[in-house]
Parts: sequence; C-alpha cells; structure tokens
Amino acid sequence: MKSRRRPYAEQRPQDLGGGVWSVPVPIPGNPLGYTLVYAVESPRGPVLVDAGWNHPDAWEALSGGLAALGLDVSAVSGVVVTHFHPDHAGLAGQVREASGAWIAMHENDAALVKLMTEYAASEHDEFQTDMLRRAGADPGEVRQVLGARPAPPALPDRRLRDGDLVDLPGRKLRAVHTPGHTPGHICLHLEDADRLFTGDHVLPDITPHVGIYPYDRVDVDPLGEFLESLERVEELGPLDALPAHEWIFPDVAARAAQIRHHHEEKLVRLRALLVQRPQPLTIWEVAAMMTWNRPWDELSPVLRGMAAGEAAAHLRALEARGLVHRLAGVDPVRFQAIDS
Repeated sequence: MKSRRRPYAEQRPQDLGGGVWSVPVPIPGNPLGYTLVYAVESPRGPVLVDAGWNHPDAWEALSGGLAALGLDVSAVSGVVVTHFHPDHAGLAGQVREASGAWIAMHENDAALVKLMTEYAASEHDEFQTDMLRRAGADPGEVRQVLGARPAPPALPDRRLRDGDLVDLPGRKLRAVHTPGHTPGHICLHLEDADRLFTGDHVLPDITPHVGIYPYDRVDVDPLGEFLESLERVEELGPLDALPAHEWIFPDVAARAAQIRHHHEEKLVRLRALLVQRPQPLTIWEVAAMMTWNRPWDELSPVLRGMAAGEAAAHLRALEARGLVHRLAGVDPVRFQAIDS
C-alpha cells in the first residue's frame, strides 16, 4: 500500500493488513506535519512503533486514531522508539501511564535520554553558545540560534541492541541498528511480513538531518555511520518501507541506495568547493557555501544552526577519509582541503 504525503487534515488511520495499522499524529508548528505511528498486533495487546509528539492534540490523535481502528490505548503492551527525538518518543511516557506498557529504545539513545534528564537548562545554553562560537558564528547569530530545550522523553524500561527481537509474541520484529540521524536510531524488520519500519532513516522523498553536536567533535563520524547503515538496509532487499513521515513505499533498498548516492555526490561537491578556497574556512562559512532547500540568507537562525551541524558532519566524513584536515590550535575551528 502506498499513500502520498498529504496535509495532516487529510490523513486518516489505516489498516495496512497483516496485523499492522498506522495512525498519523500531528507535530504542532512543524513543516513535517505529522508522525506516522504504527501498531503491530500481539496477543498481549498492540505494540507501537514510535508514539508521536508530547502535546494534547497529538495525544488525542493517537488515542482517538487507535480507537477508530478498534484498538484501545490502555491495552498497548509496549512502545518501541526508533530514536529519541520528540516527534517519536514524546508520548511514550503517557502511553506507559495509560496502559502500563514498556518502552524500548537502542542503548545509545537511552544513554542520551539519561544525559538529557541530568542536564540543567543553563548548562544547555552555555553548551550551545560555546559550540556556535567555535563554529564561527558571530555573536548576534549565536543569540538568535539559541532556543528552548525540549523536555527529554521518558526513560526506557528496556534497551535494545542490533539484532535483538522485540517482545512481540507470535511475530518476529528485529532491531536493525542504523546510526546516523541519532547514535541509537533503529529500523525494525518485521521478518514474518517482509516489512521494514524505517523511522527517519529512510524516507521516500526527503532525507533525515545528520549532524554533529558539538560541531567540532573528532571522536564520531555520524555521516560515515549513516552511509554504512544505508548499505545495511540495501542488503535487506526490496522490503516494503513503513517510514515515520511522508508515505509508505515499496523497495526500501532502492531508496536507501538513492540516498547514499545523494550524500556521496554532496561530499564530492563540498571537497571541490574547499579545493577552490585556498584559505581555511570555519564550519559556519562552509555551511553558508553549501546548497540547502533555500538560500542561506533565507534560512532562519535555527535552520542555520542545523545546517551548520550537517556541514560539520560532511566535513568530518571528509576528514575521516583523509580528504580535508582541521587546523591545529585555532579557534574557531577551521578546515582546509588536502591536495590529492
């Protein structure tokens, strides 16, 4: 079954067959519009894949959407969170309160949620300010980019690793670790039905945000991990994809390959830009040179901050491949192409 992206007002809960249902849950004030929450049949009660944004309208849509499909939110036995972002994990705690359900997510994202619960708001502002300064943003932009930190999601009861089977009696729902968008992002392979719940990892039309925070970290390579994760999905074959946004589509392997090639081409273009600039550039300067869905001057301060995160991830991937290097002992951090 394939359903093109439509405004949230035109979305409806759907029976997808084979004991799987989808419920669109709105994301207030976000251009994505909604998260597709899935329910998978189980003798103990349905298991949800993601839960949606923590907002009264979202809760009404989730609980009402399940009811329209003949399901009761109080009967939910578990929530598997593909990753910790608020449009996926936000309502998991409320579902647990209503039903006693367990919450599961990958151990890497669970560790981040724990860190978020222990992190004071003032420390968050200081972290962002220093990160933006080191990236080369001017003080005026730093003040504009700073935003309120969203409340952390509920801590999970269960931690998953790559290859683990979700507690879903009578079905085989296996976690596939696909880091990149977050360190603990997982897809979920419903092996008895040749379906893959892709979260944000593989979407039919857009690509997920892949950034580094703080921007100048050298101990991670999220874009490199994302590209490797896409190859893993390609190896699963032409499964039907059930993504968290946009619409359901066939042949997830073909789309994963398309996204991987898109980023490889983007890396080639970025290195070519750096080769043309003999002087070292800051992360902020590199982000302003790259192509986004609208011109840099038209991006809001928050979107510029996200763009800088993506620029940093692409620079780090090039650095890991030995194609660029960062200058030692300079602040803000600067990058330069390596002659081939």
